[in-house]
Amino acid sequence: MHTVVVGTSGVTASDVLAVAREGARIELSDEAVAALAAAREIVDALAAKPEPVYGVSTGFGALATRHISPELRAQLQRNIVRSHAAGMGPRVEREVVRALMFLRLKTVCSGHTGVRPEVAQTMADILNAGITPVVHEYGSLGCSGDLAPLSHCALTLMGEGDAEGPDGVVRPAGDLLAEAGITPVELREKEGLALLNGTDGMLGMLVMALADLETLYKSADVAAALSLEALLGTDKVLAPELHAIRPHPGQSASAANMLAVLKGSELTGHHQDDAPRVQDAYSVRCAPQVAGAGRDTLAHARTVAERELAAAVDNPVVLPDGRVESNGNFHGAPVAYVLDFLAIAAADLGSIAERRTDRLLDKNRSHGLPPFLADDAGVDSGLMIAQYTQAALVSEMKRLAVPASADSIPSSAMQEDHVSMGWSAARKLRTSVDNLTRIVAIELYAATRAIELREGLTPAPASRAVIDAVRAAGVQGPGPDRFLAPDLEAADAFVRAGGVVAAVEPVTGPLA
Repeated sequence: MHTVVVGTSGVTASDVLAVAREGARIELSDEAVAALAAAREIVDALAAKPEPVYGVSTGFGALATRHISPELRAQLQRNIVRSHAAGMGPRVEREVVRALMFLRLKTVCSGHTGVRPEVAQTMADILNAGITPVVHEYGSLGCSGDLAPLSHCALTLMGEGDAEGPDGVVRPAGDLLAEAGITPVELREKEGLALLNGTDGMLGMLVMALADLETLYKSADVAAALSLEALLGTDKVLAPELHAIRPHPGQSASAANMLAVLKGSELTGHHQDDAPRVQDAYSVRCAPQVAGAGRDTLAHARTVAERELAAAVDNPVVLPDGRVESNGNFHGAPVAYVLDFLAIAAADLGSIAERRTDRLLDKNRSHGLPPFLADDAGVDSGLMIAQYTQAALVSEMKRLAVPASADSIPSSAMQEDHVSMGWSAARKLRTSVDNLTRIVAIELYAATRAIELREGLTPAPASRAVIDAVRAAGVQGPGPDRFLAPDLEAADAFVRAGGVVAAVEPVTGPLA
């Protein structure tokens, strides 16, 4: 099994994906253990002093003015975890919780939190044992970080609350820890606060969305190319010299992908055949511009994610010179913004894909294809309602594109009077990514059927490879009406698993 070693300088996106989705094991580096011990010495020294230090010997948030006596400090740390574990609603996905815990461990290991090495090791042990705390949909405002979700994770660390075992069954966390031979943590000064004060949930979901969207944007380029081919469009608009004069990198990459897919097609360039047209509709001709803008948004979001992955987000933080200072680095705005940007780009990509599907089904605009790609139009409805489903998904994506980060609601007696709503932005982006996958799958389903209905014209070799792979995946080709939902589910599973890219690249070479 792959092992991820956590040091003091952050982790990579591939580390997060390995732990969250592949169950990779975690080890702490010697450097991290030393940094944890050194920072803890600073916290212990401050705890022994009579002067109050926020997070060490005081209350929290709006209650920070109270100095807590030494005999109450362990209770204080337990209490902050218990009281902040106040989430409600459905459970969030296992991969999200694993990413959340791993990223919190990343910050703990930076040596800026003052947490003892044994606490960090216990976090790694819980992840390695396949124990997943129960975390709920609602409870985070994205400032101070993802408080409620992280608190539910910290509760498991204490052997309290509920968690999912490696067998997928939810049970008391204390029982699961005992069976795994893990001793629950007795929290000391600052440790409770350090376990729940970060942007780890929203960051984990951003990292996973970026990975999914990178493949999905390539798949969308392929589907757009197949639609262009099925509509007898021209590939001249994809020429690199045209995109070089408007030098957006994403646009050039999308155009290059489409051009590679269409190489060798007998279906493109038929504008002067039976239905003369000067140029293709925007949804076809401007496909690289829309997908390309989304790709450039991905690039910006990836930069933000990389910076956050290298960050140590906590309040207060332990500095190398021995100071423990309050700060505002837990505010989720940088992550929240790009989560919203991605939802906007995804909604527009879904929208343009749906317009191409509709064009394929409309006999007045499809340049010779049968109505709704039906076998016997009138007796058969073809893909009429598949487009309805696609339209419903697009409509929801437009609603999900409304930014969460433009909202704020004050909390903690107006101490936390401006929040990021980054967790909410991440949750709706996950739904957007799911919807976009289905939308691309429906366009792919329609485009492959339409190409097969163009009798006498040979599609591009890459297009043929996609069609063959789709059919092998259980998505049936043209014919009389049948129960359509299984076909759509099979197409969705094919796109979701990266089947489009896997089918094309042996013919085209790596897509951009």
